[in-house]
Amino acid sequence: MLTNLNINPQRLWDSLMETAKFGGTAKGGIRRLTLSDEDKQVRDWFKAQCEAIGCTVSIDEIGNMFARRPGRDNGLPPIAMGSHLDTQPTGGKFDGVLGVLGALEAMRTLHEQGYETNAPVEIVNWTNEEGSRFAPAMLASGVFAGAFTAQYANERTDRDGKSFGEELERIGYRGEEKVGAHKFGAMFELHIEQGPILEDEKKMIGVVTGVQGMRWYEVTVTGQDAHTGATPMYLRKNALVGAARIIEAVDAIGHRHQPGVATVGLIENKPNSRNVVPGEVFFTIDLRHPDEQALDAMEKEFRAALEVTLPPMKLAYEEKLIWNSPAVKFAPELIACVRHGAETAGYAMREMVSGAGHDAAYIARVAPTTMIFVPCEGGLSHNEAESTSFDECAAGAQVLLNAVIEHDRRLAG
Repeated sequence: MLTNLNINPQRLWDSLMETAKFGGTAKGGIRRLTLSDEDKQVRDWFKAQCEAIGCTVSIDEIGNMFARRPGRDNGLPPIAMGSHLDTQPTGGKFDGVLGVLGALEAMRTLHEQGYETNAPVEIVNWTNEEGSRFAPAMLASGVFAGAFTAQYANERTDRDGKSFGEELERIGYRGEEKVGAHKFGAMFELHIEQGPILEDEKKMIGVVTGVQGMRWYEVTVTGQDAHTGATPMYLRKNALVGAARIIEAVDAIGHRHQPGVATVGLIENKPNSRNVVPGEVFFTIDLRHPDEQALDAMEKEFRAALEVTLPPMKLAYEEKLIWNSPAVKFAPELIACVRHGAETAGYAMREMVSGAGHDAAYIARVAPTTMIFVPCEGGLSHNEAESTSFDECAAGAQVLLNAVIEHDRRLAG
């Protein structure tokens, strides 16, 4: 029956282009921050599309959306497919979105072919995967999996002081279902690779075996605002110079611990005036590595750099770990279904560990989980120029459908 269940690639592509209008930018990307008006628009669209094919849509108390299609045995926990619809401030059309709309296309195919699965099948839209507006990333899937409390999520604020809870209420997407009450038998997440490996090796499908560990930190360096013309160099307490030295040290840590990576991605300089010596700098640090012991070493080196560098410059600092997502290994039985799905469709594949964080990393704590990657041009993501081809999107959705059907078949014995 697999040969009869082929997704409609043009319909998938059209959906991707249609949803790209919600928050579309002049450069061809998307700015659709979590719980913004644009996020509400795409959520409304997604809900309507799911209901049009007979799915029942439910929403939990932190905005996660679940579109359910019944199966032959509704006593079985559902097989979930999904990702996220929020984007970076200068995001692309495919990051996260392909995982939700690829799942929608798989569900549309099941519906129009009248294919009855043994277990119910669901599509999930996770809230605030990016973490670009409300840190940390993967916030709502983290609450779902018990890594955070709902209160913690509701109290997160953006840089303008608006809280997650208030904005969730404002757009009308606080549901009644208790977060975490929803149970899955399995979850598959389709995503663009966000790196260059598949494209470089000319492989269509990445069979993802796990996700590397990630830790996020926030650092505030404090010196003293002073007049640039009247303050001698030797009497300055220049917070920006101190921050610059730490940024360079973080970069060196990443180079020393490859394949790990270390990044400073956000920086705020105060008072940010051309004739004032900077008195305060806030910045973020992102450390990642597939091995937890290596991450420990990277963390130790970064903290040592703070202590060695800043006090001699008469600078104070505060540092805190705001997010720790340990390395994850995905479920072997689901990995096997993805491999089967790629073989059935005739696509070249390779196994890989995800360098980026994904909702699947948290869901793996509470249900068998795995991911499917497709290439993106130049490995570019979190960028308006992010690009994935018509054929690559179609391949990912087809392998997703094949993997879900194979897992469902195995459930029936």
